[in-house]
Amino acid sequence: MKVGTDGVLLGAWADVENAARILDIGTGTGLIAMMLAQRNPNACVDAIEIEENAYRQATENTSVRKERINVFHTPLQSFFPAEKYDVIVSNPPYFSHSLKNPDKSREIARHTDTLTLQELFLHSKRLLKPGGKLSIIFPAENMEEKERAKFFSPLQCNRLCKVFPKPNTKEKRLLMEFSLAPADCIESEIIIENGGRHEYSEEYKELTKDFYLKFV
Repeated sequence: MKVGTDGVLLGAWADVENAARILDIGTGTGLIAMMLAQRNPNACVDAIEIEENAYRQATENTSVRKERINVFHTPLQSFFPAEKYDVIVSNPPYFSHSLKNPDKSREIARHTDTLTLQELFLHSKRLLKPGGKLSIIFPAENMEEKERAKFFSPLQCNRLCKVFPKPNTKEKRLLMEFSLAPADCIESEIIIENGGRHEYSEEYKELTKDFYLKFV
């Protein structure tokens, strides 16, 4: 699986400054788990993955930080750790109505059959400490599912960042942070590219600069 912009955005945007325990749900290759471990060197990071090949790759990729990153081959619904988490992050599967991918691993990664948004919210509530936060990235076009999940959610949105591919385009993704405590939702925006391909905006460079060798 390739490293995607969604994962980079979420790994750089999620608030992990004071977290002692972090959970990455659906870690894939382990990218976000490694980013969060880099950003907070004092945190213990757990990562879960249901797809066998992705789990193996994540285990291999995180082996350099195996004392701080633990990868588990398990669905969220069956995950019962000994301690709860300060921060949970997830780049969840989001294609619930599109055609299934013939590649089974890609299908699991991109479809909601194995984890709906409602399940993600409910189990995150179960796994969060009282002051904990859940951060996700979500396609802006899937508003119906987002609103339905929001209706059933036991969590409250505290932060929302609209992600625009380029200036004068519609938002493509939503970065969202939830917690158990009601609060006013702070909204912001970010543009990824200013013009041509790989001509990144200064705000995107500032957010992700610790994770790129260079910007081309």
